[in-house]
Amino acid sequence: MKKWTRWEDWVAIAAGLAVVLATMFVTHAGASLAMMLVLGILLIASGIVNLAWPGLVAMEYVQGALGLLLVISPWVGGYAGSASMGAAWTSWICGAIAVIVAALAIRPSMRAHHDAIPHH
Repeated sequence: MKKWTRWEDWVAIAAGLAVVLATMFVTHAGASLAMMLVLGILLIASGIVNLAWPGLVAMEYVQGALGLLLVISPWVGGYAGSASMGAAWTSWICGAIAVIVAALAIRPSMRAHHDAIPHH
């Protein structure tokens, strides 16, 4: 598998970037600003690592876990209420996208990892 070519990782980066940029446009409540910034930046970083080293299977799980954290963050961070629904919906949608693309990328990543190991 070639570096910098997997669409799943580009989608995860875009989802993380959308979360980070959304912090400038949505109404914040609770810990929404901090959670969205931290999880969005970590999602971007995990996508970049996955693009640079496509055979790191563990990073696919990390990316999926970050997406899952983003999905549950509106409830954990106290911003699932009506005043901050833009922040909550951004977290839910982008987190779900990250979980889906991470799940789709696990198998190709495992195959790339397997192919990289020399067999005797």
